[in-house]
Amino acid sequence: MTSWQELPRAAFDLETTGRDPRNARIVTASILLVDSDGSPLEHHEWLADPGIPIPEEAAAIHGVSTEHARTYGQPAAKVVMEVAAVLARLFDAGVPVLAFNARYDFTVLEREGQRHGVSIPTPRPVLDPFIMDKQADRYRRGKRTLTAMCAHYGIDFEHAHTSAADVLATLRVGAVLAHRFPLLARPAEELHSAQLVWAERQASSFQEYLRRTDPAAVIECAWPVLPAGSPKEAEVQSVPVAAAPALLEA
Repeated sequence: MTSWQELPRAAFDLETTGRDPRNARIVTASILLVDSDGSPLEHHEWLADPGIPIPEEAAAIHGVSTEHARTYGQPAAKVVMEVAAVLARLFDAGVPVLAFNARYDFTVLEREGQRHGVSIPTPRPVLDPFIMDKQADRYRRGKRTLTAMCAHYGIDFEHAHTSAADVLATLRVGAVLAHRFPLLARPAEELHSAQLVWAERQASSFQEYLRRTDPAAVIECAWPVLPAGSPKEAEVQSVPVAAAPALLEA
């Protein structure tokens, strides 16, 4: 069987107005498609006017102010429609789309589609290096942010927290993971199905840990899209993994 990293694949990333994927609006979006050797085939970039003020906290991370987005950004509905169209074409062709912490980006896109009346394709196959790394190297201590993982695997990562840089870093991390861990070198569809199970187990384990001190803690298990009415993103993935013991990486 041919592993996903030996075929064309893409990466998808959003920078937004906030941490809660149910309410966050798209500010920038990037999709990068590469061939089997990792050479770029398509590179799509969008800047959106989200229609609401961009909080200073978010602007400090991705560098896009409200004024800049209003002046140079496209209408949010147009950006959502174009992003959805590119992703639909990729998924229809069976091209795997990598997204780091995929449940955030695909939930934001799903909610934006609902706001603007845009049909969002079912995200499959999706490959999430965050879920993959936790499964393959579950006992490693330390953070598992994209920046931390690039440092751990020796990947150059400049201009972090811009969607253009993040898609490239995501592809590179995914490739290293597939080469290092045979568990992850499999067809994309098969790996997508495996991640559905891994994501649920990881979230359940994390919730169990949090409930030692907060019996009401809830960690959403769904992946790669959070269902309507699910907990806020801050409750989904805000507690640093480094704060949890090794058992949380199961």
